[in-house]
Amino acid sequence: MWMLEIPPFVPFFLCGFLAAITRGKLRAVIMLAIPVLSGIHLWMMPEGEFLHFNFLGFELMPYRVDKLSLMFGYVFHIAALMAIIYSLHVRDTVQQVASVLYAGSALGAVFAGDLLTLFIFWELLAFTSVFLVFARRSDRAYAAGMRYLIIQVLSGVILLAGAIFYAGSEGTLLFDYIGLNGVAGWLIFIAFGIKCAFPFFHNWLTDAYPEATVTGTVFLSAFTTKVAVYSFARAYPGTDLLIYIGATMACFPIFFAVIENDLRRVLAYSLINQVGFMVVGIGIGTALAINGAVSHAFNDIIFKGLLFMSMGAVLYMTGRINGSDLGGLYKTMPKTTILCIVGAASISAFPLFSGFVSKSMVMSAALETNHDWVWLMLLFASAGVFHHAGIKIPYFAFFAHDSGIRASDPPLNMTLAMTMAAALCVAIGVYPAALYSLLPFDTGYNPYDATHVLAQTQLLFFSALAFVWLNLMKLYPPELPSTNLDVEWTYRRAFPWVWSKIVLISSTVYQLVARDLLSKIGKGFNYLARKNDDRLSGLLSRDHPAGSMVLWVVVILAAYLILSLFH
Repeated sequence: MWMLEIPPFVPFFLCGFLAAITRGKLRAVIMLAIPVLSGIHLWMMPEGEFLHFNFLGFELMPYRVDKLSLMFGYVFHIAALMAIIYSLHVRDTVQQVASVLYAGSALGAVFAGDLLTLFIFWELLAFTSVFLVFARRSDRAYAAGMRYLIIQVLSGVILLAGAIFYAGSEGTLLFDYIGLNGVAGWLIFIAFGIKCAFPFFHNWLTDAYPEATVTGTVFLSAFTTKVAVYSFARAYPGTDLLIYIGATMACFPIFFAVIENDLRRVLAYSLINQVGFMVVGIGIGTALAINGAVSHAFNDIIFKGLLFMSMGAVLYMTGRINGSDLGGLYKTMPKTTILCIVGAASISAFPLFSGFVSKSMVMSAALETNHDWVWLMLLFASAGVFHHAGIKIPYFAFFAHDSGIRASDPPLNMTLAMTMAAALCVAIGVYPAALYSLLPFDTGYNPYDATHVLAQTQLLFFSALAFVWLNLMKLYPPELPSTNLDVEWTYRRAFPWVWSKIVLISSTVYQLVARDLLSKIGKGFNYLARKNDDRLSGLLSRDHPAGSMVLWVVVILAAYLILSLFH
């Protein structure tokens, strides 16, 4: 029975090692077997706390299993399996090793029972995933990857600082409810928020994900933000601030996604939009809301992965991803077109598709707790996501104008992975009870009552009507080659300017103060030396090494004496 206590990240890390030393079909078999065997192992795992030990007087729990962690553990295994199948044609050791280590790091984070273990996997997520961006091997990918890594590592540093403060104030490192109490709570909150792509901290996602490899983006879409969602669900349920942050996240990406030309970047903004629904649910904090947030995270990993896979297939087969360069692909890529439409229907929350059975839970919870304005914002966001992900993605990629491109459907492994994701989208939408049985709470929620179905159908109908009218009247933003400026422009432009000013000011201060002060001190020593001994004068000269050392010692002692007067 001791084998049941092996944490799920261990098989994935072992897989990463084996993938590094094997090649060809043997590597493919190992990479396919690991998520299957690890998933079976996790299914057999009972709930409980494992691997307790003490470290510097604090109890650590690297492996904890409960309904919340199991929910994410299951979907991470499913996502890893589909992404591995999707990437079987890849012959790149860096990508393949990084991808399984990345998936293992995500599993280590969601089963971590203490903040120190969480921090370790938090940083491993950054260092393993960045290679999926670097693997594109372009200047843009390298620059985006470096920015991504800096932001992700910063998040980990803030998390570590928060954990230290939390240990000092609470006397424990166990990872449970934290709340916004004191400095520790705020630091950890900010760390989670950065990884969750909060507004003003979101550009690492929209910058790096579209620059990653075709297969790397599928892995990236599944893990990082969902680990942050899990962490908020664990540590900050019922935090009112999250309601308004989440509502903002659900709304603002719509405006960028509608005018964006790069279709993978459209999906990156859409990812933030969907995470906003999850954050709202966690902020509301009721059983129904938490169920909605967690189940929507589960569904989003699958249908967003399907959409990224379909756009990756387009990029792989055509070498293009801008909407202005595509169109008419339904003629020669019919399978990809149909599978993309399934993903679009799911993210748009069509009845009988997966998004409907989870998104409606969050919106119902908002109404039940009298957050009427938040519900209206989520309603607007639902219409917006139908426009940019439900209609824009399939329309401009596969229909719209005929680009003249006659690419075929992608290789069998890519089509198989997309088919698996599409089947899950339909299965969960048709039979949501299977998903609901995995949720942390039993609320008896039924998504298919007349009110929910009628309201969502009306919303989708009028949204589609608005798109058609805007398109016919030439008012819908056209797909044009362009570069859209987001919040990142401010700090990418401002930080170098601020740094240059700091360097200039520091240099000026040195020129005006430090060098002049040393010169005067040197002249004083020379004057004293001439009064006594010419040899001492030479020794204490600024040009003599010993003299320079003496001058610095005098300056340091003088500064110490001055500071001690004010102590």
